[in-house]
Amino acid sequence: MVAMGEKPFRAKQVYEWLWQKAAWDFDSMTNLSKELRAKLRAQFVLQPLTIDMEQRSSDGTVKVRFKTHDGHMVEGVLIPTENRWTACVSSQVGCSLNCKFCATGYLKRQRNLRPDEIFDQVILLNQLAEKYYESHLSNIVFMGMGEPLLNYKNVLAGIDRLTAEDGLNMSPKRITVSTAGIAKMIRKLGEDQVKFNLALSLHATTDQQRNELMPINEQNNLEVLVDALNDFYRNTKGRITFEYILFDGINESIDDAKRLVDLCRRVPAKINIIEYNPIAEATFSKSKHMQRDRFITYLEDHGVTATVRKSRGKDIDAACGQLANK
Repeated sequence: MVAMGEKPFRAKQVYEWLWQKAAWDFDSMTNLSKELRAKLRAQFVLQPLTIDMEQRSSDGTVKVRFKTHDGHMVEGVLIPTENRWTACVSSQVGCSLNCKFCATGYLKRQRNLRPDEIFDQVILLNQLAEKYYESHLSNIVFMGMGEPLLNYKNVLAGIDRLTAEDGLNMSPKRITVSTAGIAKMIRKLGEDQVKFNLALSLHATTDQQRNELMPINEQNNLEVLVDALNDFYRNTKGRITFEYILFDGINESIDDAKRLVDLCRRVPAKINIIEYNPIAEATFSKSKHMQRDRFITYLEDHGVTATVRKSRGKDIDAACGQLANK
């Protein structure tokens, strides 16, 4: 601003427009003079996400396909429940991890999302929450497309803008980052003493099972992950959640439940049981209700907190594991 012949305080005004008022063009910055706005337009460019397509589910879930300035597509989801409105956001264009049950895993990873693109997803989903439900977002989950910890720097920078007093000022305790299990980066989260919640997509209790479902396990096996998660907890005292999709005939036995209890005795974690949502690229089936209830009862009888996450938006391919720009 000084180099442009302006007062230094103008910089703070522009910053507030970008990170607190979510202005995506200079003409919206109405407390700047027309001359200054013209100078800004001449020297700088803003590259906001735009909504390319919006779909509404019969259960009220809203899926959005966002378009980046360079033409890539990523998806986000607004998930309304009785007393919370959650934004499920993406961290990468595509994904490189090839998890066999996840539609995004069958896409090629194109690039990482920038901090402002992560921020924009939240802004746009919050606008939809206000439009359809007259409510603000209450929670953010990084459970969309991509592996957040393989875009570590940008994800943390995006969360910083979402939680900072001079940003959106959201509580980090209302943000959950889900990882397929990158042990080195889980340790770094602990070293950086992050304040948000961490979820591990577990889905299996033996390395053989997990290798088949999630190839990343071959370099980040269960023992390595247990050590990393305990490092994270020692450094942050942050809540850890094991996400566990129950697959028919694969990971739903009482022996699996016993091993899951053992893991929860080694790591301070609660369990989120997830219903499998079918995708065209795979032939898995969800666990039958009787077997699911038996599995959960065993966990609860052995002192493990287990909740069932209801699938939302299945009819528009917006549920867990279904995001593939359809």
